[in-house]
Amino acid sequence: MLKREVSGDTRHVARSAARWLALLESGEASEHDHRALQRWRDVHASHEHAWQKIQALRSRFGALPSELAMASLDRPDQGRRRLLKGMLGFATLAPAAWLVSRELPIEAWRADLSTQVGERRRLTLADGSVLDINTDSALNLDADGRRLTLLRGEVALKVADSAPFVIETRQGRATLAAGEICVHQQGDSCQFSVLAGSVQLQASTHETQVLQRGQRVTLRAGRIQSTQTFDTGAPGWRDGVLMANDQPLGDFLRELDRYRPGILRWSPALETLRVTGSFRLADTDQILDLLAASLPLDVLKRTRYWVTLVPREKIA
Repeated sequence: MLKREVSGDTRHVARSAARWLALLESGEASEHDHRALQRWRDVHASHEHAWQKIQALRSRFGALPSELAMASLDRPDQGRRRLLKGMLGFATLAPAAWLVSRELPIEAWRADLSTQVGERRRLTLADGSVLDINTDSALNLDADGRRLTLLRGEVALKVADSAPFVIETRQGRATLAAGEICVHQQGDSCQFSVLAGSVQLQASTHETQVLQRGQRVTLRAGRIQSTQTFDTGAPGWRDGVLMANDQPLGDFLRELDRYRPGILRWSPALETLRVTGSFRLADTDQILDLLAASLPLDVLKRTRYWVTLVPREKIA
């Protein structure tokens, strides 16, 4: 039986980022503080990831109306100063609180099992079934080991015996025995891909469908939206590979972004470029370099964790 795990480190990092932001916004940060912040960011990728996110959120939430700021500066009485300080404090804390709640939703940080961005895990359950957990995922596993609840992200399960195993999601459930399935939950949709055997699928609206090997179904808002076929022999994330076959670059980058800590942005002009290849997820920086070598684009790195892709300028 697996022990319950709580990601205390992730909570600590998010809160530390919030404290650093509050110090900088206070206007009292010294040169020593700025150097200390840089050292903290350099210690681990998760620190830089949290800092970049909270900075981006600060710009989103922290815009103070210019009229209020000018009034406070032109008429420097203590009441207005306190109001301005309070507004700035709220503007600082709003993204910090949002970051903590987004990175650490209650159901996720209390989950039995979870992975951080870029992390993948493989576990053998008590009955011999093999569970793979993809990047940025969280799930609960019942004590009897025959029911899994996917809270977010993606899992693959290879069931070892003929006893029914149930995978629950917000959109529906899958029941399989001596089979293999991949389940990816994202927003209001969930994708079920059968790799071996057959699966009984039941949407939350009570629609049912039996899926066979090589079939993939998408549920959206609890309803069956589409059924497709796919190549069960193609390598995928469990093999540490990201595949593309004449795929729009925008779609490829959105998938790659799931595995990269920090911020990845690209020009809309790059969306429709096509990419084909097999890329190792162990080094996402190398993937970006390979894209730059094969496509007309440049990779601009503000830091390792803040990357922008732009069209390559033509030389006259």
